[in-house]
Amino acid sequence: MELQSSFLQKREALEILNIYKNSIGMELILIPSGEFEMGSDTNESNWYNNEKPVHNVSIEYPFYLGKFLVTQEQWMEIMGNNPSKFVGDNRPVDRVSWNDAQEFVKKLNNKESTEKYRLPSEAEWEYACRAGTATRYSFGDNESELNEYCHHGNSDIGSHPVGQKKPNSLGLYDMHGNLWEWMQDVYFDSYEGAYANVGLQKTTDDISSRVMRVLRGGSWQTSAAGCRSTSRYFYPQVVRRNSSRIGLRLLREI
Repeated sequence: MELQSSFLQKREALEILNIYKNSIGMELILIPSGEFEMGSDTNESNWYNNEKPVHNVSIEYPFYLGKFLVTQEQWMEIMGNNPSKFVGDNRPVDRVSWNDAQEFVKKLNNKESTEKYRLPSEAEWEYACRAGTATRYSFGDNESELNEYCHHGNSDIGSHPVGQKKPNSLGLYDMHGNLWEWMQDVYFDSYEGAYANVGLQKTTDDISSRVMRVLRGGSWQTSAAGCRSTSRYFYPQVVRRNSSRIGLRLLREI
């Protein structure tokens, strides 16, 4: 609790808006800079080997992160189409490949005459998800509370409109469950040797099906263990078919 309180106080001390709203109505929440321990250790139940080793990461600069997953209404305004299986303006867009997400980012940047929008790195995402906590979930360790924050476990088939569950302490919704979220990073089976500890993304210009990209957060179909703050998954960056469990959330640099 003390760690989380310090995190929130740091955000309040920044002399910039806590919420940024862009031209298509997307709200983004201010995330302060700082350090955290990324990954899970053997004292955490239901951990996976790809979440190791635990390592200190420095997030050097504050940034804005989407309050919600990108909705179908927002996607259609930029892209002019809706690829989603589970249709609804306020539902998160699904069945989008990592390459599709890059095209969305490019067009949104062009619309707003900037280069500040991108996908988050998984270090940035986990840092924002944790919001100063060191627990299994952003709200604590108690799995029985997960339904208050998370659509998961295939109890209701398909995505849900954004913002129906409780947010984390920063005001970010659906960081656990609803849809997996594309990260900028190339996927590695562990953190060993894959990252400098500076919160930057590993990326490549290779657009082929050989490249796997990181997914974070879990989906409407994912178990409670898969929705933990440290849980990682991956998917080919070119594939959109059968990816109705995958969406995106944008980062805006300051």
